[in-house]
Amino acid sequence: MEETRQENENLEFTNRIDLTELQESVHKIKTQLNKVIVGQKEMIDLLIVAIFSDGHALIEGVPGVAKTMTTKLLSRAMDIDFSRIQFTPDLMPSDILGTSIFNVKTSEFEFKKGPVFSNMVLIDEINRAPAKTQAALFEVMEEKQITMDGTRYKMNAPFIVLATQNPIEQEGTYRLPEAQLDRFIFKVNVEYPSAEEELEIISREQALEKNVKLDQVEKVITGAEIIKYKDLITQIKVEKNLLEYIANIVVNTRSNSFLFLGASPRASISILKASKAFAAINGRDFVTPEDIKNAAIPVLEHRVIVTPEREMEGVTSKQIIEQIIESVEIPR
Repeated sequence: MEETRQENENLEFTNRIDLTELQESVHKIKTQLNKVIVGQKEMIDLLIVAIFSDGHALIEGVPGVAKTMTTKLLSRAMDIDFSRIQFTPDLMPSDILGTSIFNVKTSEFEFKKGPVFSNMVLIDEINRAPAKTQAALFEVMEEKQITMDGTRYKMNAPFIVLATQNPIEQEGTYRLPEAQLDRFIFKVNVEYPSAEEELEIISREQALEKNVKLDQVEKVITGAEIIKYKDLITQIKVEKNLLEYIANIVVNTRSNSFLFLGASPRASISILKASKAFAAINGRDFVTPEDIKNAAIPVLEHRVIVTPEREMEGVTSKQIIEQIIESVEIPR
């Protein structure tokens, strides 16, 4: 009996899926970003999870907290195509998607692709363009294709949209419709740095001199590897009781008296995908309730609407979602 007990103690847990390479790649990406970005651990973690979950991310924060810089650095750490679109009030859908141009030589119209035809697309200040321009993103974000003049044009994989917006300014901005918000797997809230982080930021800036920040970041992962890791994450195991846990959390947002609008089934799917990515990055081939909790708030926060009465009292959607998560029984 003693020998059997010792043998059991020496047995090491092994995953069904080898996640070592994925974890190493995540570590490399973070190492590259940390050469320039100080703090903002949550933002970096959520952006990586969004990419590996085959989702898009909305990054919200006041000006100057490294929203745009982080996305640029993230693209530099990945050997994929990158394009940046600055949204402005006069931007037209054709400025994003492309347009048909008449070719005099062939006497035919030719489609000239817009900047959205890339692997990673950074949309800066997404709420500065009017509704018709925002609506131009609906199809490409959901179906990874655009339809122009009856012809479908597929995006090359991987296809990721990262958008930034400023929550403070109202002048010259257009609120994103719920259908647009629902297409982002996460809303990432970027906070101010601490006093220690602020000192580190200006110290690095002082030491930078004539060097360029972007040049400090090296490419450490390819597009093919991203696709491989996304396929790997789909194989992460989720027990039935955890699927019920996700469903209960989302259904509770629809019956909560503090919420005017609850989350859609797309939110449930997003929590499932994100929790799998959290598990894989932590080296597990199975999802735990903690993975679901980590995914739930950034997935749900922008998908629900607080009732006007509660909003006037200062209650936030994050606080309500936290209460819902606490009220739902955790599977054992």
